[in-house]
Amino acid sequence: MKTLLLTENEVKRLLSIDEVMAAVESAFREKGLGHVQMPAKLYLFYNKYNGDLRAMPSYLEELDISAVKVVNVHPDNRAKYNLPTVMATIVLIDPKNGAPLAIMGGTAITDMRTGAAGGVAAKYLARKDSKTVGLVGAGAQARTQLMALLSLYGDIEEVRVWSRTKSTRDAYVAEMKPTSNVAKMVAMEKVQDAVKGADIVVTTTPSRRPIVLSEWVDDGTHFSCIGADAPGKEELDPEILKRAKIVVDDWEQASHSGEINVPLSKEMITRQHIWGEIGDVVAGLKPGRTSQDEITIFTSTGLAVQDAVAAEIAYKKAAAKGIGKFVEIT
Repeated sequence: MKTLLLTENEVKRLLSIDEVMAAVESAFREKGLGHVQMPAKLYLFYNKYNGDLRAMPSYLEELDISAVKVVNVHPDNRAKYNLPTVMATIVLIDPKNGAPLAIMGGTAITDMRTGAAGGVAAKYLARKDSKTVGLVGAGAQARTQLMALLSLYGDIEEVRVWSRTKSTRDAYVAEMKPTSNVAKMVAMEKVQDAVKGADIVVTTTPSRRPIVLSEWVDDGTHFSCIGADAPGKEELDPEILKRAKIVVDDWEQASHSGEINVPLSKEMITRQHIWGEIGDVVAGLKPGRTSQDEITIFTSTGLAVQDAVAAEIAYKKAAAKGIGKFVEIT
């Protein structure tokens, strides 16, 4: 038995946002239909280093795909160590014997499958005529989230991007504008200028207090909330949640670490405020958007099944193209 080793750069060359979106949509559907095993992610907290490590196993029974991802989040990495905030490694497992089919860099997969999840959520929850996108945060996720929305909509008239530092938001515009067909892409000095009037708002910050206020939000807006992925994190004013149809990727994870975790812990909202899981919507068990005026919120914590299906794509394409290196581990 030989195991395929794939570097981060090799994985990046193998994946496209379109195919990852299709795979993630399939994974959501399988979860909605009850065909997956996926314990909630486990956390180790490195409090003295302002970081954490997460373990994420999954098995999609009907697709016969299984993997385990180990991923960190260390917000100080760029400044202190010149390392990414998020780094990941994925082990793809052969379900029939438990052998490791592949070990691969998982950072690009994490970025792309999360962006893909936002795209899939927008397909079911955002208005079909959405033309303006507000980005709150300008890091790696702001890039793949926009890639997914461009794949979904084709043309977007305007993208407004805000981040805490001018250099970051300006760098985002300089990088993304030439590679997209967005008619207008502008950096904003204030969060509200990115949010007001936007059809779709994507939040990707590590904030632990609300930075998007309800008074800025029009009826019909769709939110993809990506940044709140650990206990204590939140980006939206809880009053927005009270106005909205809330769809989570996984109830257990979201209730402890997603956008809803703080308002739930403070009893500002209850489980009755949650419409359902995205898998329910994709599988047709519950409707998504039902009117132009609904405010919709997708709370993404990141599912292990998303990593598994994306890793499967990378493995099959690499094996077919002779990319990577096979080694004997077991």
